[in-house]
Amino acid sequence: MKKIIIPVVIAALLWFVMFSPWTSGYVNFWITMGFSALFLAVMAALLTDNFRNQFSFTGVDLLLGLVSAAVLYGVFCLGDYLSALLFDFAKGQVNSIYGMKQGQSPVMLGLLLAFIIGPAEEIFWRGFVQRSLAARYGQWAGLFAATLVYTLVHVWSFNFMLIMAAMVCGAFWGLIYKYNRSLTTLIVSHALWDLMVFIVFPIV
Repeated sequence: MKKIIIPVVIAALLWFVMFSPWTSGYVNFWITMGFSALFLAVMAALLTDNFRNQFSFTGVDLLLGLVSAAVLYGVFCLGDYLSALLFDFAKGQVNSIYGMKQGQSPVMLGLLLAFIIGPAEEIFWRGFVQRSLAARYGQWAGLFAATLVYTLVHVWSFNFMLIMAAMVCGAFWGLIYKYNRSLTTLIVSHALWDLMVFIVFPIV
């Protein structure tokens, strides 16, 4: 169990540094996120048996990655519309999330999201955390637990919309991983979704 707990605690501490109001002002969010995600991905690769077996490069994997990214983007568009009707604070919290990219080069940010943050997050959260929990407690319990942990590490932001976004993404990609078992699919999906929602078609 220590094999899972220690990396998750490290992830929680890193997310605390990035998102908490007490520490976030002292670090560059994107550099810290890139370093943290890459560090966790390397740790996951070292701790995961048969790590390479999680990668497959079939046309179905790639297509599922592309389609799922588009579906998740649509879910967020709908969620943005509904949340604006339900919560007075929704728009302000969403704008604060997008405010984190202010002053950053769109090209550099896009490269960071597509080639480091998105892939590394999937390797750690689904390829290591969910896989390990599922092996120990069963597929559905592993999916639920991994989604819960992924959601909770974002609590430090005190941003309800970001926390809910993390929960939706965690459940969505976790469900795909449960049935597809290919990190290639998830990496394509996460990277493309990041590019759409943050760079190409921001939901603001």
